[in-house]
Amino acid sequence: MKVAVVAHRKKSLGGGLDELRRVLRSAGVGAPDWYEVPKSRKAPKRVRRAVERGADVVFVWGGDGMVQRSVDALAGSGVTMAIVPAGTANLFATSLEIPRDIEAAVDIGLHGGRRRFDLGKVAGEHFAVMAGVGFDAAMIDEADRGMKRRAGKLAYFRTAARHVGDDPVLATVELDGERWFEGPATCVLFGNIGTISGGVEAFDDASPFDGRLDVGVSTAKGALQWARTLGRMALGRTETSPFAEVASARKVRVTFAEPVLLELDGGSRKPVRKLKARAVPAAVTVAVPKEDP
Repeated sequence: MKVAVVAHRKKSLGGGLDELRRVLRSAGVGAPDWYEVPKSRKAPKRVRRAVERGADVVFVWGGDGMVQRSVDALAGSGVTMAIVPAGTANLFATSLEIPRDIEAAVDIGLHGGRRRFDLGKVAGEHFAVMAGVGFDAAMIDEADRGMKRRAGKLAYFRTAARHVGDDPVLATVELDGERWFEGPATCVLFGNIGTISGGVEAFDDASPFDGRLDVGVSTAKGALQWARTLGRMALGRTETSPFAEVASARKVRVTFAEPVLLELDGGSRKPVRKLKARAVPAAVTVAVPKEDP
């Protein structure tokens, strides 16, 4: 088995990258291809290089941002991604029950099961968990400006409080070629996996194995409406909220009356007025814990 490591050097877990080297060496991986990056956006080039050099498994050290950048490079390659969850948010790893423990994560990467997962693709990039435009992206963009390093997960709650009053933007959403929503919206979400920060289920029935994206539009504005919406989500009843519309589709097209910020798996992108999103079935192979017999 040829192993590569692509690591966000600013992310920390346990004894850090030195411990990761020791654990891999103890497991018989003496000289993996090793790449460190200062930012997650630098990861795809290193992941592609690891694939070109014949890697069977690429260990990704970091959070959801590193995972997103890595699956974008690994999609369709057949190479297994193994996650060492060292980020602030590790939604994808948590959904797979990969613990924040270096030795356990390495064991899963080397000896765990292998499963092919759907990905979403929006604005030309793959994502593993969720993409969003509007409130969600504005909250994440502000948290990324150094606040996340200082406050950790609390940064998201602080920036959310600042954006609950953002004005809605006129939006049109088409699902599989049919118009589904038209009107003012404060947030549009595309989910491959349903769980977001805090264990909240944004999409109650989302599955990374059904070849579909779950789509949600929120019209909530102001602290009270957002509190009611998030409360329904926390109870697993998003579809019952008067400020949310939920559906699923293979392909989605969205048009906004003005540019709106975009985010993918917790990483902010440039504002968009039009975008296309789609499900990419069985796009990436991921190392997962073995099921009990």
